[in-house]
Amino acid sequence: MGRRCGRAGETGGVRGAAAAGGARRGAAAGAGGRRGGATLFDRVKGGGFDDPGSESGRAAEILRDGFGQGPPNLVLLVDAPKGVDDPAAARAGAGLGKRLAGEEGVVNVASYWDGRAPQLKGKRGDKALVVATIRGDDTAVEKRLERLAGAYEGKRDGLEVSVGGYAMLQHEMVEQSQKDVQLGEAIVFPVTLVALVLLFGSVVAASLPLAVALLTVLLGMATMWALTQVTDLSVFAINVITLLGLGLAIDYSLLVVNRYREELRAGNAGPEAIAATMRTAGRTVVFSAVTVAVALSGLGLFPMLALRSMAYGGIVTAGLSALVSLTVLPALLAVLGDRVGRGRERATGFWHRVASFVMRRPVGVAAPAVLVLLVLGAPFLGIKLGMPDERVMPESSGARHVATVVRGEFSSGEQNALQVVAPEADGRLGAYAERLSRLDGVARVDTSTGSYADGARRDVRGAFAQGRAAYLSVVPEGDAGRVVKRVRAEPAPFRVLVGGTAAVNEDGTASLKHRLPYALAAVVGMMLVLLFLLTGSVLLPVIALVLSGLSLTAAFGALVWIFQDGHLSGALGFTVTGTTIATVPVMLFGVAFGLAMDYQVFMLARIREEYELTGDGTRAVAMGLERVGRIVSAAAVLMAIVFLAFLVSGMTFMKAFGIGLPLAVLMDATLIRGALLPAAMRLGGRATWWAPGPLRRLHARFGLREADAAEAPSFSGDFSGFDRVR
Repeated sequence: MGRRCGRAGETGGVRGAAAAGGARRGAAAGAGGRRGGATLFDRVKGGGFDDPGSESGRAAEILRDGFGQGPPNLVLLVDAPKGVDDPAAARAGAGLGKRLAGEEGVVNVASYWDGRAPQLKGKRGDKALVVATIRGDDTAVEKRLERLAGAYEGKRDGLEVSVGGYAMLQHEMVEQSQKDVQLGEAIVFPVTLVALVLLFGSVVAASLPLAVALLTVLLGMATMWALTQVTDLSVFAINVITLLGLGLAIDYSLLVVNRYREELRAGNAGPEAIAATMRTAGRTVVFSAVTVAVALSGLGLFPMLALRSMAYGGIVTAGLSALVSLTVLPALLAVLGDRVGRGRERATGFWHRVASFVMRRPVGVAAPAVLVLLVLGAPFLGIKLGMPDERVMPESSGARHVATVVRGEFSSGEQNALQVVAPEADGRLGAYAERLSRLDGVARVDTSTGSYADGARRDVRGAFAQGRAAYLSVVPEGDAGRVVKRVRAEPAPFRVLVGGTAAVNEDGTASLKHRLPYALAAVVGMMLVLLFLLTGSVLLPVIALVLSGLSLTAAFGALVWIFQDGHLSGALGFTVTGTTIATVPVMLFGVAFGLAMDYQVFMLARIREEYELTGDGTRAVAMGLERVGRIVSAAAVLMAIVFLAFLVSGMTFMKAFGIGLPLAVLMDATLIRGALLPAAMRLGGRATWWAPGPLRRLHARFGLREADAAEAPSFSGDFSGFDRVR
């Protein structure tokens, strides 16, 4: 019984990070999520935050294949006003368990009334548990749960029954996500349309980015559906498609439409304006999409399915955003013609003046800006990584209510039992179990021959052996994570693997920490190459990467200050746990860094174009910022609007993105683009555009240029433009 209840605890405490992200099959589904991916939701997997190759992953595999064990995912919390041992309540409770055991697809039913197991009885004696496993994949479990919840929840023979567990938590997350999406869409689309109209001064022009975004998301859903035919995908792939699909499509559309309107104002006719736009802004879009894809590809180096799926979704979305922006959008421009160019023209001298001001006082501007970013990011130094539990859900959640009661009124150790798997055990198993029972923090160790508590043995029911393979159920008291470390540190007489909820969490966090340096190194290396091909400079790629990293400091600082330390928890409506979900910083970095590099490419491409036309470094920075500064700022505001909509989510996990991503985007579009980039390029002086001879020849052959080669003057490398400020 210790084993079964220990595994049942996963339903109350949430199996690792899977319960935080798993089943969020509509979270952030955005414009086309529900409409374009209805069948996709049935094919993706929830969770995906465990490392299958870790020690706990191998232990789970042996338990599943060798012992036919699966974690209980259904919990019935039974409230008996007269006490669970009242004769009438006992009869009703026993009947409840027998009825559940007879349900199709339900196995491993364990009830307090089966054997009066003390761990399934509440401390006050008025509550008891019935735990079970619904067999099948996520889809089968969801279908069975819908019927079971309706059949068992509510008043039953004088008992009040509440349905909870991992399956119920998953089900409620889906429902909560769908509500969040509907509310988010109701906010995002009207506000975004109004902002676009204010930006372009034309309803026709404003409608183009939204049309491109919707088509991108729909195509992304279809592509992911096809991908599920050959590989597993987490629900987070859908989140990334919707999140980035809307954002990147708007970004690229803004860039293309803005450049098209410039060409029209320059006197070019419709076809000529489109051709010039594709030669210039079109190339930037392609390069930006490659850059974003590379930034998100780093997530594919992690073993967790959720992170790999985000990488797949990000690469697909970046490519589709560029494809639609460079095919469908030009077709729409050709149809609409100069109607896209109508609307109020706006002066763009503001950004020229900002750049000139910054380059006259580069140190005086850069130093305070860097200081502000570092101060905002300082809370991140106190980050404490952890895994989520039921508290990520709103207080109205039924699954959270059940889990909270189980956590407070039942033995917490039973919820977090560890499984110590011995693939080839021998007669020393009992002595080993006895030693484990004496470890600090261990309440009991259950084996196939008995149960040990502080070295003393007693009889226990349950089969913990299969041939030579065996496993122990180690029930902790207190911090289960510390018990994992102590059990793994204790010498074993044979090879053992430690699994269970706490072990999965420990291994998942350790895997993230181990793989992070390699993922960062790979992304940085590829980014340096790509940015060199864009700029032809050795120094500028380094500057761009450093500035993009600085743009994330405020987001990471806010992540800890708000969601770990609990500031603004009342205003934002979430429960403080004292830790930061380990996967959130990694996912936030992947998305935010990709967007930061997206804006870097916009800026540097236009600055490079001006530089090749004039050979004047200072003028190139000022004119480049003047040309696209307003568009980058507008894109950032629109992106922030999209991300801020996640604050309406009832789940803490998504609120973190609703705070972190807007902060990263806005910092990048203001302090980075407006202050630090011009200052850094001014301080770089002659070295800003320098590259050794072999690399210059390499760039001349393979590099990207915004302006046509025929239009760009032959420039030999005169850096005198940086010696004066205009």
